[in-house]
Amino acid sequence: MNIKIKKLNDSARIPKYANDGDGAVDLVATSKVMTQGSTGYWEYGTGLAIEIPEDHVGLLFPRSSISEFGLVLSNSVGVLDSTYRGEIKARFRAFAKPEYNVGDRILQLIIIQRPYLEFQEVSELSSTNRGDGGFGSTGK
Repeated sequence: MNIKIKKLNDSARIPKYANDGDGAVDLVATSKVMTQGSTGYWEYGTGLAIEIPEDHVGLLFPRSSISEFGLVLSNSVGVLDSTYRGEIKARFRAFAKPEYNVGDRILQLIIIQRPYLEFQEVSELSSTNRGDGGFGSTGK
Protein backbone atom coordinates (compact mmCIF):
# COMPACT_ATOMS: atom_id res chain seq x y z
CA MET A 1 0.00 0.00 0.00
CA ASN A 2 1.47 3.36 -1.00
CA ILE A 3 0.83 6.19 1.46
CA LYS A 4 1.37 9.86 0.62
CA ILE A 5 3.25 11.60 3.42
CA LYS A 6 4.27 15.20 4.02
CA LYS A 7 7.06 16.41 6.29
CA LEU A 8 5.87 19.47 8.20
CA ASN A 9 9.34 20.30 9.48
CA ASP A 10 12.96 19.38 8.73
CA SER A 11 13.35 17.11 11.77
CA ALA A 12 10.43 14.85 10.78
CA ARG A 13 11.35 11.28 9.93
CA ILE A 14 9.50 9.10 7.46
CA PRO A 15 8.01 6.13 9.39
CA LYS A 16 9.61 2.75 8.93
CA TYR A 17 9.46 -0.77 10.26
CA ALA A 18 12.13 -1.48 12.87
CA ASN A 19 12.39 -5.14 11.80
CA ASP A 20 11.24 -7.36 8.96
CA GLY A 21 7.84 -8.79 9.82
CA ASP A 22 6.82 -5.99 12.22
CA GLY A 23 3.10 -5.25 12.22
CA ALA A 24 3.39 -1.46 12.53
CA VAL A 25 5.75 1.38 11.63
CA ASP A 26 7.39 3.56 14.27
CA LEU A 27 6.75 7.30 14.56
CA VAL A 28 9.36 9.65 16.03
CA ALA A 29 8.70 12.72 18.18
CA THR A 30 9.73 16.08 16.73
CA SER A 31 8.14 18.22 19.44
CA LYS A 32 7.17 17.90 23.09
CA VAL A 33 4.95 20.35 24.96
CA MET A 34 3.30 20.13 28.38
CA THR A 35 -0.32 21.22 28.02
CA GLN A 36 -1.73 23.57 30.62
CA GLY A 37 -4.65 22.98 32.94
CA SER A 38 -5.53 20.76 35.86
CA THR A 39 -4.85 17.57 33.90
CA GLY A 40 -1.52 18.21 32.22
CA TYR A 41 -0.47 16.04 29.31
CA TRP A 42 2.70 15.74 27.33
CA GLU A 43 1.73 16.44 23.73
CA TYR A 44 4.14 15.03 21.16
CA GLY A 45 4.18 16.00 17.51
CA THR A 46 5.64 13.87 14.74
CA GLY A 47 6.07 16.61 12.15
CA LEU A 48 4.16 14.42 9.68
CA ALA A 49 0.83 14.55 7.88
CA ILE A 50 -0.38 11.59 5.83
CA GLU A 51 -3.07 10.80 3.31
CA ILE A 52 -4.80 7.63 4.39
CA PRO A 53 -6.60 5.96 1.48
CA GLU A 54 -10.39 6.17 1.37
CA ASP A 55 -12.07 3.25 3.16
CA HIS A 56 -9.02 2.85 5.42
CA VAL A 57 -8.19 4.04 8.93
CA GLY A 58 -4.92 4.70 10.72
CA LEU A 59 -4.54 3.33 14.23
CA LEU A 60 -1.94 4.75 16.62
CA PHE A 61 -0.71 2.55 19.46
CA PRO A 62 1.85 3.22 22.17
CA ARG A 63 5.11 1.34 21.66
CA SER A 64 5.80 -1.53 24.04
CA SER A 65 8.69 0.53 25.48
CA ILE A 66 6.05 2.70 27.15
CA SER A 67 6.20 0.22 30.04
CA GLU A 68 9.65 1.64 30.84
CA PHE A 69 8.28 5.18 31.10
CA GLY A 70 5.78 6.84 33.38
CA LEU A 71 3.37 7.50 30.51
CA VAL A 72 -0.06 6.36 29.34
CA LEU A 73 -1.46 7.26 25.90
CA SER A 74 -4.43 9.43 26.86
CA ASN A 75 -6.97 7.81 24.52
CA SER A 76 -5.44 4.30 24.53
CA VAL A 77 -5.58 3.99 20.72
CA GLY A 78 -5.55 6.97 18.37
CA VAL A 79 -7.78 6.94 15.29
CA LEU A 80 -6.71 8.73 12.11
CA ASP A 81 -9.62 9.10 9.71
CA SER A 82 -8.95 9.09 5.97
CA THR A 83 -10.19 12.70 5.77
CA TYR A 84 -7.67 14.05 8.33
CA ARG A 85 -4.72 15.98 6.89
CA GLY A 86 -3.19 17.56 9.99
CA GLU A 87 -0.08 16.66 11.95
CA ILE A 88 -0.03 13.28 13.64
CA LYS A 89 0.14 14.04 17.36
CA ALA A 90 -0.35 12.12 20.57
CA ARG A 91 -1.04 13.09 24.15
CA PHE A 92 0.37 11.09 27.03
CA ARG A 93 -0.50 11.46 30.70
CA ALA A 94 2.67 11.45 32.77
CA PHE A 95 2.66 9.60 36.09
CA ALA A 96 6.38 9.54 36.73
CA LYS A 97 9.65 10.44 35.04
CA PRO A 98 11.29 9.81 32.62
CA GLU A 99 9.19 10.68 29.62
CA TYR A 100 9.87 10.30 25.92
CA ASN A 101 12.06 13.01 24.42
CA VAL A 102 12.22 14.62 21.00
CA GLY A 103 13.93 12.13 18.69
CA ASP A 104 12.49 9.07 20.47
CA ARG A 105 10.20 6.60 18.76
CA ILE A 106 6.90 7.21 20.57
CA LEU A 107 4.10 5.55 18.61
CA GLN A 108 3.29 2.74 16.23
CA LEU A 109 1.03 3.25 13.22
CA ILE A 110 -0.93 0.64 11.34
CA ILE A 111 -3.30 1.36 8.46
CA ILE A 112 -6.12 -1.10 7.84
CA GLN A 113 -9.23 -1.28 5.71
CA ARG A 114 -12.17 0.24 7.53
CA PRO A 115 -15.16 -2.05 7.88
CA TYR A 116 -18.52 -0.53 7.01
CA LEU A 117 -20.97 -1.33 9.78
CA GLU A 118 -24.74 -1.37 9.57
CA PHE A 119 -26.70 -1.89 12.76
CA GLN A 120 -29.97 -3.77 12.97
CA GLU A 121 -31.96 -3.16 16.13
CA VAL A 122 -33.47 -6.35 17.57
CA SER A 123 -35.39 -7.21 20.72
CA GLU A 124 -33.22 -10.27 21.53
CA LEU A 125 -29.66 -11.42 20.87
CA SER A 126 -28.58 -15.04 20.46
CA SER A 127 -27.56 -16.79 23.68
CA THR A 128 -24.02 -17.97 24.49
CA ASN A 129 -22.36 -19.81 27.39
CA ARG A 130 -20.87 -16.53 28.58
CA GLY A 131 -24.06 -14.50 28.24
CA ASP A 132 -23.73 -11.04 29.73
CA GLY A 133 -20.83 -11.90 32.05
CA GLY A 134 -18.10 -9.28 31.87
CA PHE A 135 -15.03 -8.00 33.73
CA GLY A 136 -13.34 -11.23 34.75
CA SER A 137 -16.29 -13.53 34.20
CA THR A 138 -14.16 -16.02 32.21
CA GLY A 139 -11.77 -16.62 35.12
CA LYS A 140 -8.39 -15.42 36.26
